[in-house]
Amino acid sequence: MSLFRKPQPLAVLVLRDAPDVVAGIRSALATATDAERPGLERALALAEESAVSSDAELRGRWVRHHLAAAGHEGPADSVPAIKILREAEPGLSLRQAMTYAKEAAAAEA
Repeated sequence: MSLFRKPQPLAVLVLRDAPDVVAGIRSALATATDAERPGLERALALAEESAVSSDAELRGRWVRHHLAAAGHEGPADSVPAIKILREAEPGLSLRQAMTYAKEAAAAEA
């Protein structure tokens, strides 16, 4: 084990396609009929909300999704939760799983 290790890359990739989605909805809204307009306006508001989420918030959402899928109801940063995360994503290191779990727990607090 080296004292001067390189930091590991994040195993959970945060995709940022919200700006493209927002642009697409705005484009559709420009040519929308009166019947389509309310639904597209609501969709645009939701997409804009999502576009401002931080990477930590998105990773926290990923953590909560996997914990809920496994039926975990305890704290996101507990030992069983970290085990669930590492089983859900086999390439996830212990350090990464702990970081993501702490981010999710902080978001819940």
